[in-house]
Amino acid sequence: MAANRTKRAFRYRFYPSDVQAAELSRTFGCVRKVYNLALVARTEAWARKERVNYSQTSAMLTAWKKTEELAFLNEVSSVPLQQTLRHLQTAFTNFFARRARYPRFKSRKRSRKSAEYTTSGFRFRDGRLTLAKMAEPLDIVWSRPLPDGTKPSTVTVSQDAAGRWFVSMLCEDPHVTPLPATNGAVGIDVGLDHLLTLSTGEKITNPRHERHDRTRLAKAQRKLSRKAPGDGANRRKARRKVARIHARIADRRRDMLHKLTTRLVRDNQTLVIEDLTVRNMVKNRTLARAISDASWSAFRSMLEYKAAWYGRQVIAVDRFFPSSRLCSVCGTVEDKMPLSVRTWTCGCGAAHDRDVNAAKNLLAAGLAVSVCGAGVRPQRSSPGGQSAVKQKTPRREP
Repeated sequence: MAANRTKRAFRYRFYPSDVQAAELSRTFGCVRKVYNLALVARTEAWARKERVNYSQTSAMLTAWKKTEELAFLNEVSSVPLQQTLRHLQTAFTNFFARRARYPRFKSRKRSRKSAEYTTSGFRFRDGRLTLAKMAEPLDIVWSRPLPDGTKPSTVTVSQDAAGRWFVSMLCEDPHVTPLPATNGAVGIDVGLDHLLTLSTGEKITNPRHERHDRTRLAKAQRKLSRKAPGDGANRRKARRKVARIHARIADRRRDMLHKLTTRLVRDNQTLVIEDLTVRNMVKNRTLARAISDASWSAFRSMLEYKAAWYGRQVIAVDRFFPSSRLCSVCGTVEDKMPLSVRTWTCGCGAAHDRDVNAAKNLLAAGLAVSVCGAGVRPQRSSPGGQSAVKQKTPRREP
């Protein structure tokens, strides 16, 4: 039996010494500088209808290091600098494949501070990690062990806005194997009153993490707004306090989503969700904060990669499928269904909870997709008043 080759990132908090923090801060700055310089070069070449690839930007990096103006690039490890050029190459590949927007410049204040090291840029021995250009290993808090007999293939060091340092190690995890097959199937309808409503009738409460800390966050933001503009110590301290509150909210949300998605994937073979465009939905100013706090995109992402790990199937039903307006008993489609309507009764006499009914319809549509191998688009009323399921072949990626 072939060995499992699933790669998994293990993230740990660490506490650098002053020397290590200074070295990593210089590395972050150099990574950002090289990325932006390479992006300028590729953008100028794009304007001339020319293409510049990774090898050419790598040669540019060598030339930049020889100049007096950019000689400081030699002070940090070359591995993270080469990796940021590879990341830029990936960004352009996604752009040309129409999977992403044109790459943007990295901002000193708004971009994530991180640096990626490959095996030539670090040493991992006896559970101690030492990065290139550093004499001492990192003081890592090992909250959980790495898989036995494995070593990281890449190491990513980062610092968040709250000032916390993290190291993420990418390893092959032999413990990630497909779970035993089950007959369980569930439709999942996301919402705001309840985070999830399942076709089984179970409703999972929306914890509204941001709302619980909204008062503290507003107070910290008011204090920040009163600080003098610039990069003074008092403003940095106030900004850090706001970032810590945001980090607390994000940590609780992420922990809850991990536990929830793990349970759903463990208990069900097939999981059916709605293919929502959250990016467009958050443009609604009235609901933007609540939708962002619910984090539907993160939920779907976790559900999909865990399903791939454990041999489960996730089916996304077209967002225009009228799951809320469709009677799950007789198939009649109601003309209108305002959001204020939470329960309704169909002409056939069936009484529906709006969200449970939607989850049941999603499950039925998803199972039809799995059998027929087609996508689901909105239903149209048949001449007899009943709705007919229309299917189409999924659109190919460009």
